[in-house]
Amino acid sequence: MNKKTLLGMTLAELKGVAKELGMPAFTGGQLAQWIYTRHVRSIDEMTNISKANRERLSEKYEIGCANPIDAQYSKDGTIKYLFPVRTTSADSGALSTKFVETVYIPEDDRATLCVSCEVGCKMNCLFCQTGKQGFEGYLSTADILNQVYSLPERDKLTNIVFMGQGEPMDNLDNVLRSTEILTAEYAYAWSPRRITVSSVGLKDKLKRFLEESECHVAVSLHSPIPEQRAELMPAERSMPVEQLVELLRNYDFAHQRRLSFEYIVFGGVNDSMTHARQIVQLLKGLHCRVNLIRFHPIPHVDLHGASEKQMEVMRDYLTAHGIFTTIRASRGQDIYAACGLLSTSAQVDKDRKEQA
Repeated sequence: MNKKTLLGMTLAELKGVAKELGMPAFTGGQLAQWIYTRHVRSIDEMTNISKANRERLSEKYEIGCANPIDAQYSKDGTIKYLFPVRTTSADSGALSTKFVETVYIPEDDRATLCVSCEVGCKMNCLFCQTGKQGFEGYLSTADILNQVYSLPERDKLTNIVFMGQGEPMDNLDNVLRSTEILTAEYAYAWSPRRITVSSVGLKDKLKRFLEESECHVAVSLHSPIPEQRAELMPAERSMPVEQLVELLRNYDFAHQRRLSFEYIVFGGVNDSMTHARQIVQLLKGLHCRVNLIRFHPIPHVDLHGASEKQMEVMRDYLTAHGIFTTIRASRGQDIYAACGLLSTSAQVDKDRKEQA
């Protein structure tokens, strides 16, 4: 029998588990404390719950945590972890083990974790290695949170970004549940200002996220020209960039909540002054910032990064015209942990061969 996981349950759901098994109402609160504050690895560790009740719990439930099975260490201090996840086949409904990559990025007094929300990705952006993997499955709330729960450096974290494998809006229910638990007083009690969720722009899903969450938002822009953006990002066809920006104008980003636009700069493609001027026109009056990102080449894609000088020219032009712009430092490139390089296709292929 496949046991249900307690990790990923809200306080109300944990109280429901206690009620279902005939336990006192306060047991739900004890479960939340053991899981989200004490980070226990097994139900047997919950020592203020009677042995009989622990046995009853263990018959149907498990914590649902799993340690990373591999780690790669960059010369700049970045660490890329490989986590096992359980996904359900759309065809057969069978559970299978797959893998996602998670990146820990320490920097001075900050430590950021880049988490994944899907195995692979449906968006198929031209420049992204994850998209070349294809879509392998959605991560459950437990598997999203486990990247924090089972991280060796968990206690050092200051920020979390949903910028790993997968499009967060495509797995919105589980992303929202994850951010709810990360910010809930009974669990991690993080400020939503410590969490940034990225998106290519899926209209109805992004609108729902903006209304149900207070976390920061990062939008993948990459070109202000609709036709060119569609060539780089097929998602442009379902939500044109002008509609995307108009939607964002309905929300307040002038105070604590932050809106940023991610812009990978490709040499000779989207790095001209024409692009810079159109970015200014597109984002005029919108309280936001732009992060220029260096492109990291991937196989079989005829794109290359813009020069450092051209990136600086774009940064200075945008900033001078009222859009605060930075050039994001590239981290973990030597272990393929930098932006656009995450992929577990090799591990998935290996797993398939072992199962054959």
